[in-house]
Amino acid sequence: MDNMNMDVTRGIAISCWLGAVLLNATNASAEALPSTRRANSSEGRIVVLGDSLSVSPSKAESFPAHLQKRLTTSGAQWTVTNAGVNGDQTAGGLGRFNAALPPDTRILILELGANDGLRGVDIATIEKNLSTMIERAQARNIKVLLCGMLVPPRFGWNYTVAFHGLFPRLASKYNVPLVPFLLDGVVLRADMNLQDGIHPNAAGAERIADTVWPYLQPLVHD
Repeated sequence: MDNMNMDVTRGIAISCWLGAVLLNATNASAEALPSTRRANSSEGRIVVLGDSLSVSPSKAESFPAHLQKRLTTSGAQWTVTNAGVNGDQTAGGLGRFNAALPPDTRILILELGANDGLRGVDIATIEKNLSTMIERAQARNIKVLLCGMLVPPRFGWNYTVAFHGLFPRLASKYNVPLVPFLLDGVVLRADMNLQDGIHPNAAGAERIADTVWPYLQPLVHD
């Protein structure tokens, strides 16, 4: 996400209570993770299509880089491509979708929407853009992992609630796994963010990878 006024950061704190309630509901409906994993004999490319949360604090220290380390350490023959762009919105992701996903892409981690929400983009527009990207991926037999986000109530609580409900609705509609809140354990923690209080530092990026991994792992082993 690009730099925002400090009032937005304070607004996030206000939204945390609602976020916790919604996360509980989302977690209850999330697909159960299997207790045992098959040995991974597959390989392919994982593309992270995202905004600055995917490239902070740098591509080398970002959460996609941490995911790559985990896969490599486990012996999995997967390549993680970081297609994050600072300040990107869903419209931008849709515009560069085909170029960002090479032919050997097998998994898409879709991490977009936060900047739309922070600018008050119409919910129907966000949903349409995300839906189109999911449909394009599924048409190519690419598995999709959707990353959910929360936004502060700078455009009112009705907008905030509608935005929060967007991601689980899409996950259910397209039968794709959902990371309920990408910044779980990172947001509002000074030790997990850069000086702007918004973008993850190295520790925050690793924490995001910890959040994403349980949802990515079944797709890798499927």
